[in-house]
Amino acid sequence: MNSLNPYVNVLQKISVYWGLATLIMLGIFLFLWLREPRRLINGITFSIFFFSFLAELAVLIFSTGNLPFVVVMGTLFLLIIGVIFITMISMWLLLLWNAFIVWKRESHTLSNMLTLLLGIFLVVLWFANIFLSAHAKFLPDWLNVLISGLPIVGAYLILCSYNFLVNVLLYQFFPKRYKANYLIVLGAGLINGDTVSRLLGNRIDSAIKFANKQMKKGRPTPKIVFSGGQGNDEKLSEAQAMANYAIDHGWDKDQIILEDQSKNTLQNMQFSKKVIQDDYGSSKAYIKFFSNNYHIFRAGLYARMAGLAANGVGAPTRFYFLPNALIREFVAILIMNKKRHIIMISIIGFFVLLSMLVTLYVDFKTK
Repeated sequence: MNSLNPYVNVLQKISVYWGLATLIMLGIFLFLWLREPRRLINGITFSIFFFSFLAELAVLIFSTGNLPFVVVMGTLFLLIIGVIFITMISMWLLLLWNAFIVWKRESHTLSNMLTLLLGIFLVVLWFANIFLSAHAKFLPDWLNVLISGLPIVGAYLILCSYNFLVNVLLYQFFPKRYKANYLIVLGAGLINGDTVSRLLGNRIDSAIKFANKQMKKGRPTPKIVFSGGQGNDEKLSEAQAMANYAIDHGWDKDQIILEDQSKNTLQNMQFSKKVIQDDYGSSKAYIKFFSNNYHIFRAGLYARMAGLAANGVGAPTRFYFLPNALIREFVAILIMNKKRHIIMISIIGFFVLLSMLVTLYVDFKTK
């Protein structure tokens, strides 16, 4: 007799109710995401649904009562978990490997060395943890309690980074809807002060590709707003350089609007909103913006801050460049929400400090 049979009926009942709960979670996520994809809470609601779905899948597998099938699927599940675990503990090695590739192919700027710095930090942290674990018995109890707060803060930051990555990934799949009146291309630094980089060129190419696809669907030709001012080391504005690039690649100059005053992404959105409203005559235009795939979620947050009803389309980026870029994006979003994170870390610090004081009191009373 199959040893799972006594539990099959119970598991099947659990599967039904858990499945309904999972569908409700999916509905909540889709409602919030489709209504406003430019919110960090979407990563949380998706994760709740996703992990509930995995649990439901596990229950479904066990509810079949088929022991060989359960063993095969369980082994596969454990293998997947093992790969994830090995990847996590080898993260420092992956970061250093990526840093080596970037060092060979890109300029040696600080922004291109973030994976190197993070990899070194993880190695140092690993050795520090080994040292502290080996010498914990020689440290006062109150100091051990204080040190124990650091992993909690680290775990909080890891959860924040996970939620950020989930949101970046989800944003890539938001429906494009080819009916835009205006396409905003966000600027980036120019090479030698006047030449569009490959990274920036990808943004322009993606906008032109989107516009051509929209026209093939029989819809009106959108105007492209090139947004970017002139830096101190640039010979012309980023907007003008992008417009020149687009014209050279076949785009009609009469379908171009320049926004050449902005100095950052928030200003890109604010100033582009104004020139579009002036050109369209109202605030009802349907707008898309274009940046590189790693940047569009943060750009979407800025668009929301500027009151611009627009979502982004991501241009492709070379894979080896993504880790550095994503680290920069995460730090930028962390700073954008610094008040929230300061409050959370302060709460953690308060409880750690309270635990330390309790430990000191207990030590004092026992002496």
